[in-house]
Amino acid sequence: MTMLSIDNLGKVFDSNKGEVTALEDINLTVDRGELAVIVGPSGCGKSTLLNIVAGLEQATSGEAVLEGQPITGPGADRGMVFQSYTLFPWLTVRKNVEFGLRLKGVPAAERAETARKYIDLVGLAEFENALPKELSGGMKQRVAIARVLANKPVMLLMDEPFGALDAQTRLLLQELLLNVWRKESSTILFITHDIDEAILLADNVYIMSRRPGRIKARVPVDIPRPRDHKASLTPEFSRVKSRIMDLLWEEISAG
Repeated sequence: MTMLSIDNLGKVFDSNKGEVTALEDINLTVDRGELAVIVGPSGCGKSTLLNIVAGLEQATSGEAVLEGQPITGPGADRGMVFQSYTLFPWLTVRKNVEFGLRLKGVPAAERAETARKYIDLVGLAEFENALPKELSGGMKQRVAIARVLANKPVMLLMDEPFGALDAQTRLLLQELLLNVWRKESSTILFITHDIDEAILLADNVYIMSRRPGRIKARVPVDIPRPRDHKASLTPEFSRVKSRIMDLLWEEISAG
């Protein structure tokens, strides 16, 4: 069943030098339960596309439809995880995870129970009373993921969430996300510059062209699940990586 449908979507920005077409004729579908990853050259409009799906920006043409309803603005049905951790520094881990639930008026006991469930899911049960300043970067991003999950969105939108982390922490968080996705049966739209990350995570990798951004190709990732860091050592991984790199190189070299 289709969760997200993007049809003939375009985005034009006004600038000092006139109009700039960031996205043009984007067509994309994400099925319920799919982990879809978008890669593309720098400046191709990946984050702009994600912001339109999040309702943070409006398309100039076409539409994005979530569960049959056109996206016209932000909504609780979508949860966004950014590269920056966006935690409230004066709140503990648990209070950060509870924040959205408190805004919804969820009773205190239910908030605490839900927060603890997701804090435990991301492996931070021993840190629920810690402040963000007491956490590493990877731990902060775990809190950000738990906070989004606690609000039970139908779709997770992730804009290079592991891009600021060191290589080892990044790999740990990738495997954590795969575990969360499997346990929660989530639908995820994920943006990255990292081809290895894209292949490890994705059911399908969508390649964007250089600006104006279009969906150039869909590359299915037929590597068996569950996957972990050893997946990158397989011939299947190398084959998919070669295909994606060829498609990206066509765009990068053309610029």
